[in-house]
This record gives sequence, C-alpha cells and structure tokens, in this order.
Amino acid sequence: MKKLVKIVTKVHLSTKRNYKERMFNNKILSMQKARKFEYDYWDGDRNHGYGGYKYIPGKWTEVAKKLIKLYKLNEKSKVLDVGCGKGFLLYEIKKLIPKIEVSGFDISKYGIKNSKKEIKKYLYHHDARKKFPIKDKKFDLVFSINTLHNFRLPSLIFSLKEIERVSKKSFLLVEGYRNEKELFNLQCWALTAESFFTDKEWRYIFKQANYKGDYEFIYFQ
Repeated sequence: MKKLVKIVTKVHLSTKRNYKERMFNNKILSMQKARKFEYDYWDGDRNHGYGGYKYIPGKWTEVAKKLIKLYKLNEKSKVLDVGCGKGFLLYEIKKLIPKIEVSGFDISKYGIKNSKKEIKKYLYHHDARKKFPIKDKKFDLVFSINTLHNFRLPSLIFSLKEIERVSKKSFLLVEGYRNEKELFNLQCWALTAESFFTDKEWRYIFKQANYKGDYEFIYFQ
C-alpha cells in the first residue's frame, strides 16, 4: 500500500505542550530519566515524560475504529503493536472486536506491568531493535505508534524490515518536521527521540528499508 494516512493526528493535537519550558528545565536530566522507559517516563514528572499516562475512556476509540475500517479487521484478524506501551490502543481494538487476536511488545517492563489488566496477558517485553520472535507474515496488521523515531538509523532500518517481514499490512506513526519552527519545537520537546527527519527523508528511509506499509507524520507546530 504505502500511503500517507491520518489516523492519530487528532489525538496528538489534543495535548497541550510548553516546548520552551521543557527545554530550559534541566532537559539533560529529563532525557536520562525518560530513556530508561520506567516510572519517571510514564507516571513521573511531566518534564520527564508523559506526566501520568493513564487510560482515558474514549481517547483511543476513534483511532481503533479507523484502523479497523482501513485495514478491514475482523474476528479472524491477528494484530501486533510494536512499542505498545500500556496497551491502551490494543484494548480499544479488543473492545470493538472481542474475538480478534491481539499482541504487543514494548521495551518498557514498567509499561507492560502497568498495562490494563484486560490486555496484559497479550503483552510482553521485547526491544524492537532486535529480531522479532515472530514468524514471517504472521500478522494481518502490524502497527507502531511513536516508537521508531527513538532509534538511530541502523536500528531504525532493521526494525522497519522486521515490521515488513512479520506483517501482511502495516501502519506506523513517527515524528517529523516541515520547517525550522517545527524542528525547534520537536527538539525542545523530544526526550527519547534519536532520529529527526523531514517527510522527504522519512520516505527515503522507508524505501531503503523496503517498507511497503502506510505511514503518518505528527508535527510540533
């Protein structure tokens, strides 16, 4: 498929951010804490990450519905979330299609441990920079939201190839920028990102990795 889609942008824009405040509030310490992907990142101070990543009823429902509609998911489908965090999106998909097979992994043991109890048994710890413990083309849909820009280029390309290997269809969301203002805001805000690319550069990377799935960019305007 490989097309630009809009699935998550509305959720991204619903969050207010003070870019300069984070940049000038001991950002180096905040980055060090965030990159452990443990309590400080998920549920600690806002300067270190999400500032309390809680389940909000309805927040991810429309995203789940869009994925289901676009990729024609049904009770026989198998879905994988690469970088699933606390599994909120998988939970919403499972609510809408109770018999669907869902799975997710994340580098954060804290995130998995503190996921919703209804979805926890489908989640496991794994680093997406390493070979996925999954057979070729096992999943009807593999998606990854706000994960791959946390990798440096060699690991990024490897992970894209792994997503392509294990999926029949795929979708990913990454941070990008279109002008100097958006780059400045992104660099002020980002704590865990290792890759900062324009849309054109991201598409070049997709081509180099032979990634054939869909994609979406979010911007810090």
